[in-house]
Amino acid sequence: MQFNERYFDELLMSPGVDRLVGSITDGVAADARATAPVDTGDYKAGIVHTKKRTQHRIVHLVKATDAKSMLVEARTGNLVRALRRGQR
Repeated sequence: MQFNERYFDELLMSPGVDRLVGSITDGVAADARATAPVDTGDYKAGIVHTKKRTQHRIVHLVKATDAKSMLVEARTGNLVRALRRGQR
């Protein structure tokens, strides 16, 4: 079996797939912000949706950019829970 790599490169770079994955990622980021624990609000405000282009695909990411994000995630798992809810 041999895969047509050009087909998959075109598919993973297509505007339709980009929009679909982007809309799912927007929902995950919104859910993560809605359920984020709030002390100063910096963690919640630092949850962002970004995208980057690689050689073979467009990658959408949900990141927590506040300096305390790792600590908050270790205690709450907020982003993981938001991602799991987004996969349903």
